[in-house]
Order: sequence, then C-alpha cells, then structure tokens
Amino acid sequence: MKIATWNVNGIRARAAQLCEWLQRDQPDVVCLQELKAEPAQIPEACKLPEYHAYWHCMRAYSGVSLHIRSEICPAAPTFSHPEFDMESRIVQAQLGNLVLASVYVPNGGKDYPAKVRFMESLIAWVQRLHAEGRELVLCGDINIARTEMDVHPRERKPVIGQLPEERALFERMLGEHLVDVGRAMAPDNPNLFTWWAPWRNMRQRNIGWRLDYVLASRSIAARATECKVLADVGTSDHAPVMMTTS
Repeated sequence: MKIATWNVNGIRARAAQLCEWLQRDQPDVVCLQELKAEPAQIPEACKLPEYHAYWHCMRAYSGVSLHIRSEICPAAPTFSHPEFDMESRIVQAQLGNLVLASVYVPNGGKDYPAKVRFMESLIAWVQRLHAEGRELVLCGDINIARTEMDVHPRERKPVIGQLPEERALFERMLGEHLVDVGRAMAPDNPNLFTWWAPWRNMRQRNIGWRLDYVLASRSIAARATECKVLADVGTSDHAPVMMTTS
C-alpha cells in the first residue's frame, strides 16, 4: 500500500500537477492540505473516480482532503472530523480497525496559543485511539520541525515551528505508539526537507524545513519499505511525502 500526503498550497493552482502525480505514483491513500477553496471551487479534474474522497474546505484558507482508492475500500468509508477540528483542519476515515487522517496543524504565527491548543487536542485524540486498540496513520503538515536535524543549518533559529515547546508536543504526540516513518527510514539523513521558502532558489538548493509527515502506528510502520520526499513533484512550497508498505 502507498500512503501519501501533500500540502498543495492551493488546489486550483496545483490541479494538473496533482493529477499527473497521482497517475505516475498511484498512491492508495492521499492526504492533501491547504486547499484554499470552497467545495464548489474544487476543480473537476481533481475529482477522480477511482478514489472515495472527502473535501473539507474553506474559502481561500486552510482546508484538507482525504482520498482512498476504491480497490482497497469497495464501499465508501464514513468520513468524519474529531470534535477539536477548527478551520477545516482534519478529516478522518475508518477502515475496519485502521483510522486514516489528513491534518493541517495551524502555523501559529498569528495565534500561537491556538496552535498549542490544537496540538494538545491532537495528542489526546491519538492517545484515545490507541487506548481503544486502533491502528492509525496520521498524515499532513504538522508545521513543526521535529528536531534540529529537520531544519537546514542556515534556517535554524528560535522561531515558531522550531520552539522547544512545540517539539515537546510533537514527541508527546508520537508517544509510545506512533512512528515518524520518514525519519525512522532515514535516521541519519540531514537533508530530509519538505518545505522551502519560495525565494532565493531555496528548493533547488535544498535549504528547507521538514514539516510534512507520515506518522503511523508501530505495527504499520514495521511494514514500511520506503518513505520518501517527492521533491520533484509540483510547484507548491511543500513536497509530497509517500510511505510504501508491504
């Protein structure tokens, strides 16, 4: 199975690129963030018939979606939102004992306390699911660089997205149950970035931050054979990340 996530930074601007990427890599589950469109503004080209999809949108801001290939889920799953959802930031679906979710954590630049509250609620939700014995794959833009290694040396600074408090929240979210699959597969890679400032050729020079993650329950992460950043895909300031499991 292939499970992928991408902050598209505007679905209307990235519609053709999304379709090209999905055709090329054929992911089974796709999590998108920062759609920046109302439901009526979602391009028809993106409404692919081979996926069950839920578009959770706001006008010109935020928004997430979750797409599940019908081959792995013949009957349409029930999509829903945890009670702490705000600004169309999280959508989930349950496939048997497995919960899949696409999340877009607030950046925190305009309202840092709201980011902390969202993370606290996300942590409680993750803990509750695992206490119920469920497996979880949580994908998306967490808007936190987990460690110093997850920021290029030139970009390391005491700013939101790199604060010790945020990183402590990230580690609490992982807890004993979730695995940061990208880092687990490449523990010593100092260049595993997923976001680049859109100036000074930062992406071409790979001077970036790692903000986008595939987080999976240990039982699922143990079956991962690959988890890579697809830096060649699209013109968003973020790149997709895709996990492949056996």
